[in-house]
Amino acid sequence: MADRVRMGIVGAGSISIRGICPHLQMEDVQDRVVMTAVCDPVEGRAKAAAERFGIPAGGAFETIEELLDSGLVDAVTIASPIGVHYEQGKLAIEKGVHVHFNKSMTTTVGEADDLIARAAKKGVKLVSSPGEMLRPRHQAIRELVQSGALGTLTWAVTGSAFGRYHEDESVRHGDDVLSNINPAWYFRKPGGGPLYDMTVYGLHAMTGILGPAKRVTAFSGVRLHEREFNGQMLPVDMDDNTVMLLDFGNSFFAFVYGVAAGGLPNTWRPMIMGTKGVITNGEFNGAAIDYPGRDLDDTGKIGINTSLPHVVGAHREMDEAHVYEDVMQLVDLIRDGTPTVATAEHARHVIEIFDAAYRSADTGQAQNLRTTF
Repeated sequence: MADRVRMGIVGAGSISIRGICPHLQMEDVQDRVVMTAVCDPVEGRAKAAAERFGIPAGGAFETIEELLDSGLVDAVTIASPIGVHYEQGKLAIEKGVHVHFNKSMTTTVGEADDLIARAAKKGVKLVSSPGEMLRPRHQAIRELVQSGALGTLTWAVTGSAFGRYHEDESVRHGDDVLSNINPAWYFRKPGGGPLYDMTVYGLHAMTGILGPAKRVTAFSGVRLHEREFNGQMLPVDMDDNTVMLLDFGNSFFAFVYGVAAGGLPNTWRPMIMGTKGVITNGEFNGAAIDYPGRDLDDTGKIGINTSLPHVVGAHREMDEAHVYEDVMQLVDLIRDGTPTVATAEHARHVIEIFDAAYRSADTGQAQNLRTTF
């Protein structure tokens, strides 16, 4: 077993400040993982994050290249804008540094193929968020589906809406570098849009429960060409209104969406229909689905994050506990080889669906999928 994993934080933006760093600062994880470095291109932000979260002063950098060259890290959690995940992941892998990718791992299936191949060649371990199938609820739903409780599956739906979630986050409206974080990248190419950022949760759960999809067709485009933030107008050039149909084979289809505003109720995670009923929002035909940890999820402040395996004690009251869980999956994989379902291969399949959906929208043709997990 390895000693404590020395973790570098790549990007001191919203997810790091609200979630990753507060969790990894907690005393109960210090025997397994310690934050030793942080980087961010905004002047002074890495230094401010290091001071707030107890990262040694010599571990604050403006670039990932400096962080990786420092020799201070065994692993990194990449929490930068999605459009740069591929290049940053490639740099880390080439240095022999293990990687956790915050969702989504890349923007194209080709990029995901390349990272997985490079990691295998270098002996680098990869974990990719979101680890939706780590949730006991989703494991129980998968068992119900596989047991035939729903009868013959007929169709399913999942998706999400941007709304003003990112503009209104708590780290956006302050007057220092850790509280005035601009959300502009969420609306720009590459890597912006609701699919990579939000729909990725429901689609990871859907494919984790139902298995890989086989084909996709879609419509997609930009609906809102500007967004207001702190009195300025942010341009939008990444598709923010995408609807797709997935074919799982044998005429079993799913509707998946990532839109600018206005999501369907109870579809953030999959609603699954069959000849014997429907599973939605943790219920089967209106009755709560039982699973280990359901009492925690029902009463906990953070919902279905509460029953995740590493989310114990004070972590159950903290934001973004699911991201912390995925980081700890990498820590366990490094330290003692504990396997995880939050794999780069599953992430690649979901990314291929998004990638193919955009191609379908451009060409007007259904796209066959080649990846599995």
